[in-house]
Amino acid sequence: MSGSTFGKNISMTTWGESHGAALGVVLDGFPAGLELSESDIQSFLDRRKPGSSKVTTPRKENDSVKILSGIFEGKTTGTPISLMVENTSQISADYSEIAGYYRPGHADYGFDKKYGFRDYRGGGRSSGRETIGRVAAGAICHKLLSQLGIDVYAYTRSIGDVAIDDSKFDRAQILSSITAMPDAEADKKATDLIVNCREKGDSVGGVIECKITGMPAGIGEPVFDKLDALLSKAVMSIGSVKAVEIGDGVLVSSAFGSDNNDAFCMNGDKVSKKTNHSGGILGGMSDGTDILLRAHIKPTPSISSTQQTINKKNEEIEINIKGRHDPVIVPRAVVVVECMCAFTILDLLMSNMHSRISYLTDFYSH
Repeated sequence: MSGSTFGKNISMTTWGESHGAALGVVLDGFPAGLELSESDIQSFLDRRKPGSSKVTTPRKENDSVKILSGIFEGKTTGTPISLMVENTSQISADYSEIAGYYRPGHADYGFDKKYGFRDYRGGGRSSGRETIGRVAAGAICHKLLSQLGIDVYAYTRSIGDVAIDDSKFDRAQILSSITAMPDAEADKKATDLIVNCREKGDSVGGVIECKITGMPAGIGEPVFDKLDALLSKAVMSIGSVKAVEIGDGVLVSSAFGSDNNDAFCMNGDKVSKKTNHSGGILGGMSDGTDILLRAHIKPTPSISSTQQTINKKNEEIEINIKGRHDPVIVPRAVVVVECMCAFTILDLLMSNMHSRISYLTDFYSH
């Protein structure tokens, strides 16, 4: 299977299946010298692990990370960092009947057509548990970015028709609320909506927003490796993400240039903008203002309501999916979006180190 590696200067290769022995990631190309412990990574994994609230799957996993390589005396060594999380709560019998039919909204049919064989236990590589490796690698990148003064944080913007009120934005609520919403009132309404969906055997989608502050200008490559292009690829590669917006996103298609253009101005001795319709990116490069990205997440396809599908004999059948599933993916996916953005930003910061001869001569000249 190709396509399990992402990144250029640094790369992450995720491995493992939902019901296999373990999952993990190899992070290669990461520089030496960063102080790192398993607790730095665990705090991020705890945000995406299952069974942590009444709106997530009841599957209980500690998702305890083990560092297998790349760390010596508490610091990164510059060699590949291998991280592993063991699966401890698989109930594969819940999925035995799935082997004979294709679940609506899932990758089952595509896997069979591509490989002629698939791991039907929880979706195998297409399971949301694959994101464990992404979060583990992104947590390490996140720590380095914070030391550079770059802050990457994501939160739930909306679930179903319940959206946050920006005037009530409280960042502390992101980590303390069930839905990862920075608005306590919206969190309560969204929680009620999710519980209602679960009781009816249904699910619901939503929008995750990610903000990146402290970015220097000029990060990103002007052609194929545009900053917005790579951020979009990183986030779109997350299962259940169906659309990505930067800045005003789809609203720009109905705007006038006189309104959409961001006027440059001076904020003290710093270059700034009067508005930020561009979401902090112009011409594929950061402009030094806050980057704003939104990911649109589809409803969880595994629902207990009766659905129509076909089996391997191409017979039309009705099914009721068994197993333990999230009625909403959004809250647990917030940290995944955050970590994929952090990884992408760090990768492009490293690319920028050889964009000028002066960067090399200043570093290597004696």
